Amino acid sequence: MQVSSLNEVKIYSLSAGRSLPEWLSDRKKRALQKKDVDIRRRIELIQDFEMPTVSTKIKVSRDGQYIMAVGTYKPRIRCFDTYQLSQKFERCLDSEVVTFEILSDDYSKIVFLQCGRFVEFHSQHGHYYKTRIPKFGRDFSYHYPSCDLYFVGASSEVYRLNLEQGRFLNSLQTDASESNACDINPVHFLFAMGTAEGKVECWDPRTRNRVGLLDCALSSVTADTEIDGLPSVSALKFDGALNMAVGTSTGQVLLYDLRSSNPLIVKDHHYGLPIKSIQFQHQLDLIISADCRIIKMWNKDTGKIFTSMEPEYGINDVCLYPNSGMLMTANEAPKMNIYYIPVLGPAPKWCSFLDNLTEELEENPETTVYDDYKFVTRQDLENLGLAHLIGSSLLRAYMHGFFMDIRLYHKAKMMANPFAYEEYRREKIRQKIEETRAQRVQLKKLPTVNKELALKLIEEEGEEQQVTRKRKQKNLPSLLKDDRFKVMFENPDFQVDEQSEEFRLLNPLVSKISEKRKRKLKLLEELEAQEQEEEEEPEGKASDAESSESSDDEKDWVEEVRKQRKLLRQEEKVKRQERFKEDQQTSLKPQFFEIKEGEEFRSFKDSAKKQKLMKKTLGDRLKLEEKLGTLNVCDTTVGSKQATFKLKKSEQQKKQQEAEKQHRQERKTLRRSASHLKSKRGRGRPFH
Repeated sequence: MQVSSLNEVKIYSLSAGRSLPEWLSDRKKRALQKKDVDIRRRIELIQDFEMPTVSTKIKVSRDGQYIMAVGTYKPRIRCFDTYQLSQKFERCLDSEVVTFEILSDDYSKIVFLQCGRFVEFHSQHGHYYKTRIPKFGRDFSYHYPSCDLYFVGASSEVYRLNLEQGRFLNSLQTDASESNACDINPVHFLFAMGTAEGKVECWDPRTRNRVGLLDCALSSVTADTEIDGLPSVSALKFDGALNMAVGTSTGQVLLYDLRSSNPLIVKDHHYGLPIKSIQFQHQLDLIISADCRIIKMWNKDTGKIFTSMEPEYGINDVCLYPNSGMLMTANEAPKMNIYYIPVLGPAPKWCSFLDNLTEELEENPETTVYDDYKFVTRQDLENLGLAHLIGSSLLRAYMHGFFMDIRLYHKAKMMANPFAYEEYRREKIRQKIEETRAQRVQLKKLPTVNKELALKLIEEEGEEQQVTRKRKQKNLPSLLKDDRFKVMFENPDFQVDEQSEEFRLLNPLVSKISEKRKRKLKLLEELEAQEQEEEEEPEGKASDAESSESSDDEKDWVEEVRKQRKLLRQEEKVKRQERFKEDQQTSLKPQFFEIKEGEEFRSFKDSAKKQKLMKKTLGDRLKLEEKLGTLNVCDTTVGSKQATFKLKKSEQQKKQQEAEKQHRQERKTLRRSASHLKSKRGRGRPFH
């Protein structure tokens, strides 16, 4: 069982927890309950209170004994007996159910409106009769005095089926192209239908004439709402004789008094999703409206939110168990949710043990897992001297920090700051003394942090008050009194450093007003010191400040800017001189570099020549290449220019070419000497 709280309203989710498969044997279920704590602690209020895939509608019989739900897949209805806390029966259907109605006090008479334009009647034993309507239906209502069923859907007509005579009667012709929802008032039996054009038509069943028309689409558009498209009516519900709630496809709920064409209140869900269900809770005057994402409970007189619920899966229907605090939902999931809200009312008779259970939980609240751990950032760990624990099992990484055991945190804090308790005690004593001083008549006290900023805000507030008095406007709230900015005047970490370079660049003007504030600050500090010593204040103390104001007014803003710039330049000059002195003091040691084999050392002037050459234009470089002979530019017959150039060879390529030359020359000399020897031998030997 999960417990959530919103606006101090506790909501108990009775269907939370893991569900066991139906095909498991009882022996395996018992074994799982012994092993798994979550399964053992779950509350199964009604056995197998679920659908195979999705549940679409859920209702309670008038006697409160039976809960009926329809869903898929396959299309079926399941009836649960609350006295036995189990399933009564299950019946499969031919097509999916759009909606259904329980005509009797128990489950003996049920009517189903199905997707394929079928209307199916069930009795206590099962299927009884099946008929068809001309157009696809979307909703229907039962008129008890005449035993008529009113069907609305994808047509401008409202079809009437009389169950006493067993035949269709003349349909009601409306001005709407399509209708989405309908309802019949339980007091005077007025029939109302919501159209796709965003209108509600009211008909009198006795005369079969339209008696009223409400334009809900126009009324749902307010200054705070943003609507895409035309709002159509998606839900409709009567409350008593005079009240009616209308839900639109854009997420608004309008509460009407039938005597007026204007809504009493317009409530927006702010999700832009169609309203699927509207229920009334009379004990606390609440309206329970639901779209597929959220269930909201709000006061029908003021519109103030009482509480809200956001289930894990999409909502299809909501059913409030009569005269109790139990709420059931049909979801886009197999399990149907059951919620118990003790504030709305007591638990039903068949599960009265819930009251005792919730009372025990409130008396003995369980501590959560996070109560035993402390969240710390990396900076906190460094301050405590525990940065070396990062990566160990004592710290659990989470978001921008770590979770650590609260006992370890307290021990480390005591070792890091053993006098923390004494400081805390002094701070508490100081706060008590300040509380007693606040009762005495005091001068305006400035905060301990950012005094100059506080004085500036006080002066601006006084000027604004004078302007608002003249213009008769409302006074804006002061930053000094706003709790959101309280820390800025209490925590020393938020102190503005006026000597920093960033502040001086952003605020280059040390204006005459800031000089006035500094003098006022000195005066206020002197007055505070006198008050602490409990001495009487001397008269005529502030005359010096008044006399100096005239001289301050003569200062020019341009001179202030120039002064600030001169100061910044002087500071930069001083910094450069300090750096130059540091460079002179540092002794440079010689460094030696090794040249690779086969390379020659070149002077550093070559790199300088290359840099100068790169700075020249392309035309100058081409002229230089022509002089050296590596480039030749000539005109062609066509009129264009032709450039031929020679690639510069590296030192290795030059050496390689020279070695090849020498090798060729050596081979030539060898060949010549060999041929010369042969010729000599031929001449010296005679033929025999």
